[in-house]
Amino acid sequence: MRYFITGATGFVGSHIAEACVQRGHAVVAIVRSTSDTALLDRWGVVSLRGDLTDAGLIRKALEEVDVVVHCAAKVGNWGPLEDYLHVNVEPLRVMLEACKGHALSRFVHMSSLGVYPARHHYGTDETAPLPASHSDGYSQSKVEAEKVALQYYRDYGVPVVILRPGFVYGPRDRAVMPRIIEGLRNKQVRYPGGGRAALNTIFIRNLVDAVFLAVDQTQAVGQVYNLTDGEFVSKRRFIEAVADAFELPHPTLTPPLWIARAIARTCESYARLRGAAEAPRFNLTTLKFLGLNLDFSIDKARRELGYRPKHSFDDAISETMAWYKHESDVIGQESGVSSPESIKP
Repeated sequence: MRYFITGATGFVGSHIAEACVQRGHAVVAIVRSTSDTALLDRWGVVSLRGDLTDAGLIRKALEEVDVVVHCAAKVGNWGPLEDYLHVNVEPLRVMLEACKGHALSRFVHMSSLGVYPARHHYGTDETAPLPASHSDGYSQSKVEAEKVALQYYRDYGVPVVILRPGFVYGPRDRAVMPRIIEGLRNKQVRYPGGGRAALNTIFIRNLVDAVFLAVDQTQAVGQVYNLTDGEFVSKRRFIEAVADAFELPHPTLTPPLWIARAIARTCESYARLRGAAEAPRFNLTTLKFLGLNLDFSIDKARRELGYRPKHSFDDAISETMAWYKHESDVIGQESGVSSPESIKP
C-alpha cells in the first residue's frame, strides 16, 4: 500500500512512517522547507517540500495513495486561537477537499483526548459531548478539526477515522518529555491533589498499532476512538519513573487542587495582561496534566478495532528513558557537558 503521512518529521508521524516502511508500504510525506529529513531519507520516504495549504502539492502527494494519516499539528498551551486554527484546521480542510472522489481506503485523522472537557474523567467514552469552547487554543482547534473531518465523511464519503490518543510518550519526543526532565532537575514539578490521579498515557508503539488497526477494520470508517495504554498509571508513578531514570529527587510538594487552580488562573490572567509570548510556568494545561484524573474508556477501540496494547508501562517507560539517557550522553559529549539538562525541548 502507499501511505501519505503529514507530520512525518515529528514525533508521532515519524514512528508511523518508520512502521509503514518496516511493513513494506511506500510512504510519501509533505515536509516544510526547513525540516530535517535525515530519518525519512534513510527509510526511503519520498519527501515533498512545501505547505499543507498548497492544494496542487496535496494532489501530487495523493497520486496512487491508499491511506492518508494526518498527524501534523501545532501543539502548545498558549497563544491565540486563530494561530491554532490556521495550522490545525485550514490545512485539514484543504486535504479533505483534495480527497473528494479519490479512491482512498482510509483517512486517519490524529486528534486528542484533549477535546474532552477539562475536568476529572472516570471512564469517559466517545459518547460524552465535547464542550462548545476550551480555554486553550490547541484543544479548541482539535475540536474544530474533528467537526471538519466528520463533515467530509458525511457529505462526501471521505473514509475518515478519528483517533483520540492521550499523552503520547516514547523515543524521539523532543517537546514534552524534555520539559518534564528539566522540571524535575530544577525541582519545579508539583503534584496538585497528591499525584494519585490517573494519567492518560499511551506509548508510541501502542498508538502506531492502533493506526494500522484503524486502516484494516472497515467498520472503523466514520468512527471516533479513545486510545490509551489501557493500564492505570498515576501521575506520581509516571513522574517518579522519569526521576529514577535520571537519579533525580522525587517531587514532594502536593498543593490542594483548588489552590493550584487559583494560582494557575491568576498566572494566566497576569501573563495575558502582559502580552506574554509563552505560557506561565503554572497554567491550566499543566494543572490538567498533573492534577486532574484522566481516565478514559478504550472499550470501543478494543471491541471494534481489536486494539490490545502490547507494551506495558514498565517496559515502555524503560525503553523511553534508555533513549533519553543515550540522547543526553550524545548531546553532552558534543557540548562538553553530560547531564539531563543537555536535553532541551
